[in-house]
Amino acid sequence: IGHVDHGKTTLTAAITTVLSTKFGGEAKGYDQIDAAPEEKARGITINTAHVEYETESRHYAHVDCPGHADYVKNMITGAAQMDGAILVVSAADGPMPQTREHILLSRQVGVPYIIVFLNKADMVDDAELLELVEMEVRELLSKYDFPGDDTP
Repeated sequence: IGHVDHGKTTLTAAITTVLSTKFGGEAKGYDQIDAAPEEKARGITINTAHVEYETESRHYAHVDCPGHADYVKNMITGAAQMDGAILVVSAADGPMPQTREHILLSRQVGVPYIIVFLNKADMVDDAELLELVEMEVRELLSKYDFPGDDTP
């Protein structure tokens, strides 16, 4: 979950690629996840995409949710099925409107756990700026009754 263009689908593709190499299964490329013609034309996720992968201890069914405000209904549909969520936040942008909305919606539909992936950190040269973004994300999580101080 997270704001549009923060890297949710890219992270999904990376997870499937790494885990397929380590544990078997099928790697899914970005273009296989955002496969609808309109998604390819616009370069954004519109529909939820479902991918599955394995680790030594678990089988995961991963839902890649759209981040764009126009497709929030699709995000809610995906979030309602979740046992936990990965909140993807661009370190270069920090929390944005859909970041906040997705955290709130996750709380409202009963997502019990959120972990954070701070993406695009290589685009930020200032360590203090990275710390500020992390602090903002932790405060947002706490605001919506997730354990912001303890979230990995």
